[in-house]
Amino acid sequence: MKGSRPEALRANTERIGLMMNLRWKLTTAFVTLIIIPLLLIGLLIFFVAYNLIEKKYSQQAEFSVKSIIQNMEYVFKQMNYVTDSGIANSVFETAIHARDPGSQDLTAADYIELNEKQRIFRSMLYGYPAISYAYLYNLQEGANVGVIPLFNKEGFITYPLDEWKKHPLYAKVMELNGLPLWVGPYEYPELSGFSSVFTQIRLVKEVSTLKKIGILTVQIKDWDIAQIFRAFGNNENLANTRFLLVNKDGLILYDPWEEAGGDNIRSYLSGEIEFKPGYQSFKRNFGGYESVISMEKLKAYDWYLISVASWTSLSQEMITFTKWIVGILSVSLLAAFLFFLVFMNRIAKSIGRIVRFMRKVEDGDLRVRIQQNGQDELHTLATGFNSLVSRVHALLDQVKQEQNHKMKAELRVLQAQIKPHFLFNTLESINVLAVQNEGKKVSQMVYLLGNILRISIQDREEISIRQEIEHLRSYLEIQKFRFQDVFEYELSIPEEVMNCSILKLTLQPLVENSIQHGFDGVDHKGLIQVKAEQQGEKVIFYITDNGKGMTNEQLQCFRYLQNEEEAGTNSVDFHQERRGLGVRSVADRIRIQYGSGYGLMICSEWGRGTVIQCTIPKYENGGSA
Repeated sequence: MKGSRPEALRANTERIGLMMNLRWKLTTAFVTLIIIPLLLIGLLIFFVAYNLIEKKYSQQAEFSVKSIIQNMEYVFKQMNYVTDSGIANSVFETAIHARDPGSQDLTAADYIELNEKQRIFRSMLYGYPAISYAYLYNLQEGANVGVIPLFNKEGFITYPLDEWKKHPLYAKVMELNGLPLWVGPYEYPELSGFSSVFTQIRLVKEVSTLKKIGILTVQIKDWDIAQIFRAFGNNENLANTRFLLVNKDGLILYDPWEEAGGDNIRSYLSGEIEFKPGYQSFKRNFGGYESVISMEKLKAYDWYLISVASWTSLSQEMITFTKWIVGILSVSLLAAFLFFLVFMNRIAKSIGRIVRFMRKVEDGDLRVRIQQNGQDELHTLATGFNSLVSRVHALLDQVKQEQNHKMKAELRVLQAQIKPHFLFNTLESINVLAVQNEGKKVSQMVYLLGNILRISIQDREEISIRQEIEHLRSYLEIQKFRFQDVFEYELSIPEEVMNCSILKLTLQPLVENSIQHGFDGVDHKGLIQVKAEQQGEKVIFYITDNGKGMTNEQLQCFRYLQNEEEAGTNSVDFHQERRGLGVRSVADRIRIQYGSGYGLMICSEWGRGTVIQCTIPKYENGGSA
């Protein structure tokens, strides 16, 4: 019946152990079924809206880029029409064949002096105020004038004809055979200067013979281009969009913000950019800010129009939308948490508290009691737990007292095994001396034996180390009488440990083992050394002899001194081969009295002697360990 109570507690603990993870399970279910779905829905809505905004802007940017390109191409076409008219009306041919080509400046000439075709072309030039400069290269052999100005530009130095013929664009102009070639700002500053102008270059032929007689160069200011970008900049949806005109090498030809003209766009972009036909849109870091980049190539020119929109400005709408999502999710999560805390957390917390107390009981703390609140089933469970722990505590106290009585009985039995063994050997030695009529030695032996018995019969299990050493010295002197000075001994015990406690008859059986087994059959005088030292809270004795030592097989008999469980409990040979009942008794007594952290350790080698290490706790006589 006594043993059934701990089993009942264990069974209850196991049953309630199934509820240990109740709170965790409730939390997991709450997070899995409520929190995670809400978060996933919020994230899904966010990413869908995120992609829709990016897609929406990409479509809008594509429309804007294509519209701007059409308008820009229209400006260049109109200028092409002007120069086409000049060529068709032989205006440029007349200027080249004139007697004084250097005086053909249409802006400075008297309107009356001009022929009809020149007046018409001059009117067309004035109809395009964006025209900055116009001049002709005279390609006729033997011509006195290499450059013929048509529309003056103050401070502009024309690129020399000889150098122009070596320029890579010259071959390209000749290859186009009269079709216009447009050069953007900053592409060839030696031709167009460093101002923001677009330059048209085209070959001029005689109308009748198609002979190549000159090259026309016309520069137009960016006024019309700027007006196009301003018109699109006024669009509310494109207010934060930046447009750039770049060539295939990445050189920025035109920046309406007048900040990046002449720079390379790669210095603003993170990563590489690929210039290819068709529309492209991607997200990239531009000037240190995450941006959406859209670009498309102009059809008739090696230029690309790029739009740059800061993602921050684009995502303003997304931020507002996200705030709504976060607000709705927060309210939903708050409501869910309140439900969890009010209804589920109370039950889980109460059961968890009971489980924690049960774990304390499992760890040996039987003084815990659960505070009993309420009148529900949890209150009944707490009441039953407290009652069960109280009854188990009482039963364990009873078992502990019985174990203490049993331990003391074992100690008395072990001591009783040592005393008759020693007395028999000593009396046998006295008897031998008496037969030999060694009265003086008998007297000394009886005196020493009296000292030993006086210490042994004390009604205490522990004595001081000083008394134990006195007992050991008396024993060794008796053995020297018995074995006729076959051995010598040395005792080296520091004074600071003399008043510490030790179990009676601890050292004497160990020394007895050395005398009986260590010096048996040796041809040299034996030596027994007993030393002690203090190590922290321990006192360690070393009993050393120079006897014959032990073989590995003999040492196996003493394995139980380190770990009795490893020796096994069913090995008959093991118990039969144990050497020295005294050594075993000392080891068992120390283990029972002080625990598994203390005891004996034997080191020996055949022919080299034996060392026995005895470890006990350090505390003063009459104290507790």
